[in-house]
Amino acid sequence: MSVFLGCAGGFGLRGQVHQMMNTAMPMAKHISSAMTHIPFANTLLSILDSARALVGRRGAWRIVAAALLGGCASQAPISSPTAQACAPAANACAPCNCAKPPPEQPPPKPGWKPAAFAQLTGWSNEAQQEAWAPFLASCKSLRRQSAWQSVCADAQNADPAQARAFFESRLTPWIRDAAPGIITGYYEPLLNGSRNKKAPYLYAAFGAPDDLLTIDLGDLRPDLKGQRLRGRVEGRKVVPYYSREQIEAAAQSGAPAGLATSKPLLYVDDPVELFFLMIQGSGRVKLDSGEMVHLNYADQNGYPYKSVGRYLIDQGEMKLEQASMQGIKAWAQSHPERLNEILNYNPSYVFFRESRAGDEGPQGALGVPLTAMRSIAVDPRMTPLGAPVWLSTTRPNSSEPLQRLMLAQDTGGAINGANRADFFWGFGEEATREAGRMRQQGELYVLWPKDAGPPPQ
Repeated sequence: MSVFLGCAGGFGLRGQVHQMMNTAMPMAKHISSAMTHIPFANTLLSILDSARALVGRRGAWRIVAAALLGGCASQAPISSPTAQACAPAANACAPCNCAKPPPEQPPPKPGWKPAAFAQLTGWSNEAQQEAWAPFLASCKSLRRQSAWQSVCADAQNADPAQARAFFESRLTPWIRDAAPGIITGYYEPLLNGSRNKKAPYLYAAFGAPDDLLTIDLGDLRPDLKGQRLRGRVEGRKVVPYYSREQIEAAAQSGAPAGLATSKPLLYVDDPVELFFLMIQGSGRVKLDSGEMVHLNYADQNGYPYKSVGRYLIDQGEMKLEQASMQGIKAWAQSHPERLNEILNYNPSYVFFRESRAGDEGPQGALGVPLTAMRSIAVDPRMTPLGAPVWLSTTRPNSSEPLQRLMLAQDTGGAINGANRADFFWGFGEEATREAGRMRQQGELYVLWPKDAGPPPQ
């Protein structure tokens, strides 16, 4: 992803990774913005204690989140003279007559426009049958939607060689009424590692710690779908989780901060490659025993990604056109004395889960393996997850057309907006090179069942 100027994304990021594309888009709302400096912290912990007894740890935090959204924690910090007049009542969470501004409404989504297959440049030259297996994989999820039930049922018995005719007879192209977006790329990296900490395998990849709390606000308010809070309990306070610098410093000292309940999954030999593994969200590790394993995204510490590429540009260390993955790696190799400074500039930290590596790609947010050059990560608020998508863009650093039938099978924290996608290049040196260079303009045409009307708004 010639990417390295922005935020976050990953294989199946259910908040997840591909973290480098958009400086304006944080991966997850930092918990301190909603859960610290709260006058009634003791009340929150009382709620939590009672809720745990009733519904358990996960349900308890939904109750706490409800208190955050609906209780007096939602009041703004006291600053104006009018607010100060109400200050005595705030400590007791008593009714306050202070006027509150109306909640800020998100901008409306761009609507859908129908299109014809004849408008899809390159459609008649595409080998649609090569996307048939990924489409059937998507159907495992799509068939649960009434709009897709008959289409996916008929696809099971259809001839893949007739894929183009099938799509044209059963689906309609739709596109958001919006300007072209940015198409970046991601890949599955390969690292070298060991089960044991020993030279040169000194850098730990951790599993998700038990003290990391994740609250999905969409469970409480539909307009907050996709937004999550992450943090931890310290005494009787809810505080942000540990930053990358805190986690790494404690891990090197032998007393991992907050990770006493999370043992390292394994150790790798290169901290820069581990950093980029967290950005991609998933990858393979070849162990010194000869075993090959997958590390997949499990969770994240709640801090938004801060671009190391942008930092190096601002420091005068490189030019904009040099701020690719390859450029950052080269700079790190030539400046080892500043490595911690650069990596810790980004406070975001990703935790993993391990699975045995096979011939299939990593699992995406849809819950199916990704297919090289047929899977994309999208913003599910704008592009329905699982749907076939006609992608019209250009190859990395080129005007050569790249027009393909893709499947929306993944998400990413930095993949935000209409016509925005992350192109999965797969595994290997070529995939690594192409993903690192890709940042092109493009459009997404969603193929949706004919009788179902437009895709969800």
